[in-house]
Amino acid sequence: MKRLLVLPLMFLVFGCAQNHFNVPVENFTNKVRVLGVAPIMIDADSDIKHPQKDELITLLSDANRIYEPQFVRKLKGTGNFYTVALLDGDPRQVFANLFFRREKRDDATIRYNKYFWKTDGLRDYIRKNNLDAVMLVVVSGLGMTDKISSSNLMKSMTSEYNYLIMTAQILDADGTIMWEYPNFRSRILAYDPMINLQYPDFSESDANLSTSTNVKFKTLEGIKRTLDVKRKDLLLRETQESNVYGKQFDEMISLLKYDPDKEKKATPAAAPAMTAPTPAPPPAVAPPPVQPAAPTVEAPKAPTDAIVPATGSTL
Repeated sequence: MKRLLVLPLMFLVFGCAQNHFNVPVENFTNKVRVLGVAPIMIDADSDIKHPQKDELITLLSDANRIYEPQFVRKLKGTGNFYTVALLDGDPRQVFANLFFRREKRDDATIRYNKYFWKTDGLRDYIRKNNLDAVMLVVVSGLGMTDKISSSNLMKSMTSEYNYLIMTAQILDADGTIMWEYPNFRSRILAYDPMINLQYPDFSESDANLSTSTNVKFKTLEGIKRTLDVKRKDLLLRETQESNVYGKQFDEMISLLKYDPDKEKKATPAAAPAMTAPTPAPPPAVAPPPVQPAAPTVEAPKAPTDAIVPATGSTL
């Protein structure tokens, strides 16, 4: 009996496909055939506290231009769109034309910046580029409480650290958010920041025999080196994909893939209605055996002494 109860639960958890879109998947796939990806934007007025903020934004802008084509190739690789285009234009101007407001959100213990866009500007942008929908990706700053350990894991420090995060939305011309990242339709919620701009200086406190540890900002050179760290393939060969950007891109792609055939197979079929068994028809009564007719016996002919004349010639 326990096994019978566990099997349906496992089917619901692992067997059913999951819709990560804010609309029915069929509506999304039927409507969004041509997707445009705006240049990755930076919200310079968000909570970026680095002392060399302007230089950091320039560094990030250059990195965005390098790695955003890789993201577009990954989107094309899903096979869920007729075409995916990386749109032209100055990302700063695109952000200025579309941005309406931001909200610092803390949903299900996930902190992020949620963006709202000008409906008229969004509609004009989509129509100008002949799109069904547009994907807006934003890098912004945010303060979050976190626990960071030393390199030897002997010490740790919980404090407020300044992070860079990446968020994304897919919107239609009416301003409907059809999909977003971070995504709250996952069974297991997870959202990793892009990069931490600060670190606790345990070496300094150890050198000074201090019980307190200062939180410092990473240098621009250190941040650039972190962004430039490349992923490695299965043979441990260095690729051209940034580890920092690739992790964000892969997480988004995992929430965008949709296999309609797999979705149909995963949908449980309705159980057939229980009907009462049809009673078997009563056995047919065998007809009484037919008695064979008695053979007709001809009565013997009476003997006769008459001579029957021969016919024809006798010669």
